[in-house]
Amino acid sequence: MSIGRTVAYFSMEIGVHPEVRTYSGGLGMLAGDTIRSAASASVPMVAVSLLYRQGYFSQHLDETGWQTQEPTHWVVEDFLAEEPQTRAEVIIEGRTVHLRAWRFDVQNAAGFTVPVYFLDSDLPENSDWDRLLTQSLYGGDSHYRLCQEVILGIGGVRMLRALGHSTIERFHMNEGHAALLTIELLREVREWFGRDYIQAEDLDDVRRRCVFTTHTPVPAGHDQFELDLVDRVLGNHEACGIHDPICHEGRLNMTYLALSLSHYINGVAKRHGEVSRHMFAGYKIDSITNGVHAGTWVCPDFAALFDRHISGWQQDNFSLRYALSLSNDDVWSAHQAAKHEMIEFANSETHVGLEENVLTLGFARRAAAYKRADLIFDDVERLKRISRDVGRIQIVFAGKAHPRDEGGKQLIQRIIQTGRSLAPDLKVVYLQNYDMKIAKLLTAGVDVWLNTPEPPLEASGTSGMKAALNGVPSLSILDGWWIEGCIENI
Repeated sequence: MSIGRTVAYFSMEIGVHPEVRTYSGGLGMLAGDTIRSAASASVPMVAVSLLYRQGYFSQHLDETGWQTQEPTHWVVEDFLAEEPQTRAEVIIEGRTVHLRAWRFDVQNAAGFTVPVYFLDSDLPENSDWDRLLTQSLYGGDSHYRLCQEVILGIGGVRMLRALGHSTIERFHMNEGHAALLTIELLREVREWFGRDYIQAEDLDDVRRRCVFTTHTPVPAGHDQFELDLVDRVLGNHEACGIHDPICHEGRLNMTYLALSLSHYINGVAKRHGEVSRHMFAGYKIDSITNGVHAGTWVCPDFAALFDRHISGWQQDNFSLRYALSLSNDDVWSAHQAAKHEMIEFANSETHVGLEENVLTLGFARRAAAYKRADLIFDDVERLKRISRDVGRIQIVFAGKAHPRDEGGKQLIQRIIQTGRSLAPDLKVVYLQNYDMKIAKLLTAGVDVWLNTPEPPLEASGTSGMKAALNGVPSLSILDGWWIEGCIENI
C-alpha cells in the first residue's frame, strides 16, 4: 500500500459512513468529502484519524426541549478491518501507550482506494485510563484532549511508518488538532542526522512537507494548552525546549504550531482567507473554498435525472452547470420525490404531521450561538402572519449542541418552545440525532435551505452546497462560501 502514497491527510474527525460514528459535524463531513473526492480523482492519499467507539454522543431532547446526551455505541468490526500485525507506540506522561489501526477503504468506481486508518488505544497492554483515550470524540477536559492529539499527531506518523507508508511527501493537517505531527517529523529529521538536538534547518525541512487548513475564526476552535500540562504529557520531549514555534504567548497553541511549521496555509473560503490573514498577521494564508462530494450528496432521483441528461457528472462536477437546461417539470418531479421521503421520515420521528404541499424551510447544523438558528423567530408575529395570510410555512430543524455548550442547548430549547407557540399557524419540528443520513434527507427534501450565521464567523459552510446539488435554493446571510456562490434570481 505504500507505493505511490504521497499525501497523508490528518483530521480529528472523519465522516466515512453514516454508521461509523467518528464525526460530529462540519469538520468531519468536510474531511469525509475530501477523502471521497480524492478517491474519485485517484489522488495518492492516505488518511488518519482516531477510532471513537462511543462516537460523538446520542442526543435526547426532553419534553422541555432540553438536550441530554449519552454515549453511542457502534460495532467497529462491522465496518472496519483491523491491521492485526501492526502496532505503534507513543509516550504519554512517561507511559508507553500502544496503538493499533483499523482500516476503512474509500474507493472510486474503478477500484482506486484511499485507505483511512483509525487509531485505537483500547488494547489490554495499556492502562485502563489509556484504553479510553480513543473512546470519545471531543470528550473530557484539556488533559484528555491533549493526550488524544498526541495520539493523532505523533502516533499517526508512527503508525503510517509501521504500515509501510515511507514515501509520504506532504502531511496535510485538517485543523490544528493534528499539529503535533510536526514534532514527530522534527524528531525523525534529528535522528536521521544522528543529532540529539534540533536546529533551524530541521524546521525548514519539516515546513517544506507540511500543509495546514484552518477552519474557523471562532476562538473555541483553536486548541491551546498550558505549558505545565504540555510538560506533564510530553515529558522531557526535546521539542519542548524550542520556544519558537512551540510556544505562543506562554502556551502551546496548536494553530500557531501548524502555522509556523507549514509551507502552505489556507482558509476555507475567500472571505475566511481574508479574516484569517487578519487573525494571524505575519503568515501568508491562501484560500481554497470548501466543496462537497457530489456523488455522496445528490439524492437518488436527482442522480437519475443527471444520469439521463448530464453524462459523466460524477467524474466531472463542472458539467453540472448544464443543470440550468433541465426542464422545470423534471426538476420539480425529482424534488417532490425527495420531499416525500423527507416528510415521511420527519413525521415518523416526531408525529407532527408535516404536509407535502406546504413550503418547507430547513436548518440543520451544529447548534452553536453564532450560527443563529433561531434568527427566523426574531419577529414571531410577522412570521405567523406570513404563514397565515400569504402562504403556509413549516420548518424542520436538526443539530446537536456540544455537551458543554450550555448556550447551544438553550438555543435548541428556545427553538422547540418557540415552535410550539407558533401552532397552529406554523408547524415546527426538531429532529434528534442529526447525522449523515438525516443531512442527506434534509438537504434534498426541504424547499428552502436557511443559513443565518453572524458574519464573519461562518468560515465556509457546506450544507447549502448539498442543497444546491438537489435543486434546493438557499436563503442565506452573505458569509462563508455563499458570498462566492450567490447569484440573485438563479
